[in-house]
Amino acid sequence: MNNDFDRFHGSPDYVTSDALRNVVNAAVALERPLLVRGEPGTGKTLLAHSIAKGLKKSLLVWNVKSTTKAQEGLYIYDTVQRLNDSRFGDKDVSDIKQYIKLGKLGQAFVSSEQIVQLIDEIDKADLEFPNDLLNELEEMSFYIPETNETITAKHRPIVVITSNAEKELPDAFLRRCIFHYIEFPDAALMEEIVRVHFPDIQQKLLGEALKTFYMLRSIDDFRKKPSTSELLDWIRVIIACGFPPEQLSKDIPFLGTLLKKESDMEYFTKQRTGRQGVYSGTRWR
Repeated sequence: MNNDFDRFHGSPDYVTSDALRNVVNAAVALERPLLVRGEPGTGKTLLAHSIAKGLKKSLLVWNVKSTTKAQEGLYIYDTVQRLNDSRFGDKDVSDIKQYIKLGKLGQAFVSSEQIVQLIDEIDKADLEFPNDLLNELEEMSFYIPETNETITAKHRPIVVITSNAEKELPDAFLRRCIFHYIEFPDAALMEEIVRVHFPDIQQKLLGEALKTFYMLRSIDDFRKKPSTSELLDWIRVIIACGFPPEQLSKDIPFLGTLLKKESDMEYFTKQRTGRQGVYSGTRWR
């Protein structure tokens, strides 16, 4: 276990709970990947950015897609470029090393300083993806058969892995991670988050916006409840348009900034029609 490490205390642009700070430091001390889950908008991806800022380290982001293979994060052998060079170029194609391109994880391994490595949305890939990284994340090395070379991490990167729980991750993979579920912020923590982004916000606007926001989140029939990022966008457009804070208790301007599913818009409109009239697109009339 690493007993001599820089402790994470957060960063100015990212509000963290004590529990989250503690689990980040536990993962760094134990030199284990930190697996983070939570509903969209809870700041899973931004956590890695905050760790990098807080610890003054560089960040490498590996965005996982449905077609991503584990080896792409380690290295790619560019056979197409080698073939083109052999046919049309004047390079010495016998030197295979020049056609080996390190992926994001490979770049973190060879870095001269410790890197924060974000593997974002790991559950988007197929089920074998996490298993294919087991040895590399534990041993911090991988073998390149084309060059008969083993790449070993100069400095063990701080690995942050995010998941939206779209797929169950293998138990063998989970055993090697430190896990944390980011709870959705309560009103007090959310007020801190909003003030980071809008330090000069009027208290009246902040209070009414949060009241409306949590009212919408309390509706269980929504397919997609509004998240933190949508709240921040909504407050931004309210400020930009000069909408009176005292009207937020009666009207919900720019509802489409908060609700992103047509069915949720229709459901909410029907629920309020009988009490406050017909929704006009920006406010009730």
